[in-house]
Amino acid sequence: MAQDPLVIFTPSGKRGRVAAGTRVLDAARQLGVDLDSVCGGRGICSKCQVAPSFGEFSKHGVTARPDALSEWNAVEARYDRVRGLKEGRRLGCQAQILGDVVIDVPPESQVHRQVVRKDAAVRAITMDPATRLHFVEVAEPDMHEPSGDFERLARALREQWGIEEITAELSLMGKLQPVLRKGGWKVTVAVFADHRGGPARVLDIWPGLHEGGLYGLAIDLGSTTIAAHLCDLDTGEVKASAGVMNPQIRFGEDLMSRVSYSMMNPGGDREMTKAVREALNRLATGIAADAGLDPALIVETVVVCNPVMHHLLMGFDPVELGQAPFALVTSQAMALAASDLELTAINPCARTYVLPCIAGHVGADAAAVALSEEPGLSDELVLVVDVGTNAELLLGDRTRVLACSSPTGPAFEGAQISSGQRAAPGAIEKLRIDPETREPRFRVIGCELWSDEPGFAAATAQSGITGICGSGIIEAVAEMRIAGLLDASGLIGSAEQTGTPRCEAEGRTHAYLIHDGTAEGGPRITVTQGDIRAIQLAKSALYAGARLLMDERGVDAVDRVTLAGAFGAHISPLHAMVLGMIPDVPLDRVTSAGNAAGTGARIALCSRAARARIEREVREITKVETAIAPRFQEHFVAASAIPHASDPFPHLRAEVALPEVGFNTGGDGDRGARKRRRRA
Repeated sequence: MAQDPLVIFTPSGKRGRVAAGTRVLDAARQLGVDLDSVCGGRGICSKCQVAPSFGEFSKHGVTARPDALSEWNAVEARYDRVRGLKEGRRLGCQAQILGDVVIDVPPESQVHRQVVRKDAAVRAITMDPATRLHFVEVAEPDMHEPSGDFERLARALREQWGIEEITAELSLMGKLQPVLRKGGWKVTVAVFADHRGGPARVLDIWPGLHEGGLYGLAIDLGSTTIAAHLCDLDTGEVKASAGVMNPQIRFGEDLMSRVSYSMMNPGGDREMTKAVREALNRLATGIAADAGLDPALIVETVVVCNPVMHHLLMGFDPVELGQAPFALVTSQAMALAASDLELTAINPCARTYVLPCIAGHVGADAAAVALSEEPGLSDELVLVVDVGTNAELLLGDRTRVLACSSPTGPAFEGAQISSGQRAAPGAIEKLRIDPETREPRFRVIGCELWSDEPGFAAATAQSGITGICGSGIIEAVAEMRIAGLLDASGLIGSAEQTGTPRCEAEGRTHAYLIHDGTAEGGPRITVTQGDIRAIQLAKSALYAGARLLMDERGVDAVDRVTLAGAFGAHISPLHAMVLGMIPDVPLDRVTSAGNAAGTGARIALCSRAARARIEREVREITKVETAIAPRFQEHFVAASAIPHASDPFPHLRAEVALPEVGFNTGGDGDRGARKRRRRA
């Protein structure tokens, strides 16, 4: 008997089988997927637009064929004719599921919009931008001294500003004459001067004195989220910050899934390149609108990203990054026209600078973190951990800096977690479990109250309690360990073993119930054994990467730890250490750097000297390749225990006592504990 079709929704990662002919909107509701609808499924409001993906998805074990959804119907055709549907979009209330399919719910179709928490950190930057404004008086044409307007503009820049040589795009040349005449031969020009030399480039020209400013975009292009800061190129001030989900998630949540998609689907890399470039254009348009600026005033962009995202942005096939020796097309910094990347929402002559990559799996984002945090100038041995779907780690001091990446996967960001979701209003972000009663209390994004405080229900009535995000799942697992609901191996105890009915049987394993919202039409939010395993895999990869760097330096401890990344800024140091994500150090030696990659991008945007400096420094960083390191697996296995199988964590033990409990799926807690003691 044929199985019902399997539908997988991204970015939530929720999946399930539904009867053939089920509408996408109905399937989303059945599976608890955040898909909006206002018109009741009549094809009027367009809130339920989705983007189906077809091809082979090895990550999900699915091959989605083009006939997996029903053909367009009359309602969709009418809507497209009257209001227009974006290419590749369907109406979830009309499209029916006929076969296995992967369906992306874009941000604008989600009831609870993504909160991309990548705000700009305050940082003093010595301004030395590549693009500056210059007001000049240009000589009028003279029949007795024939020369072109561009040549006389070049002479004016040379005589009045010392700019020896200029060049310009053909489109800029075309607007030169009317602007010169409108300004009465007095104009303001935006001139780009590359830090590596060569002719200066005129990017734009305005009649008279231009007082509208000049702006640049610092872009942190992550696997899961894309964040941008709109900066004033005169003062360095951040005028606006914004972020969107990376639409490539529908091709695979982690980087190797996207490489696999490219391998197995001809033209798959071009699909992903198109998706991310369109997202950057939408982000640029939106951030300019937020700041109340004309997007044409954005004349520069700086991009930082990991190697796979780097290749997909550039239009390079990432297949070689999926196999040893992980060869990059180029590791050098790139300076090119923004139009080469189809960034059409900003100034047509805008320039783009992409920081250098450090190695095949350590990208320009790690270089940006190095530029921001400067581990090479530290007197102490500092470990910088940029936590994300693909974590980058830097370990160093004035003597030497090492770098590696670790494939943590998306679990830290709420994906692959049964009740997990992205950071959005209603998501549990903090959690505490009473060690005596084993009762939880929590906070959700968008509300400052704890769940056991008066007014919490009213304050969360609009958002609801919808799931648990990355910082919340980390605190939940760590709190379960502290409260004795979870043993060191990662097993959840039964109700009898733990003394709380919140530990519910789920097949042969158990789950811990955090919140039951079914009476109000909401979800049951639990931490399952599968969730624990997903977090163990992620944290083991992270810790193993740190240990490899420490092995290379010949040390067993570091002096301090810096958590970077938007997600890292929201992690509790205590819970991260209970989980065993980071090496043991005094808790006051664990700090947050916020979005360090984004800060590094801003520094490079505002400073040519910083660009030259990071290009030199990346050549001096020692790269450690985790994928082929002999001891990675050994460290990974030892790190799967919570907090660790062999490392003693003395600073953590001084802060919190972890219960000596042992559970197994077949017996009670006492027997499990006795067996573990006898083995010891």
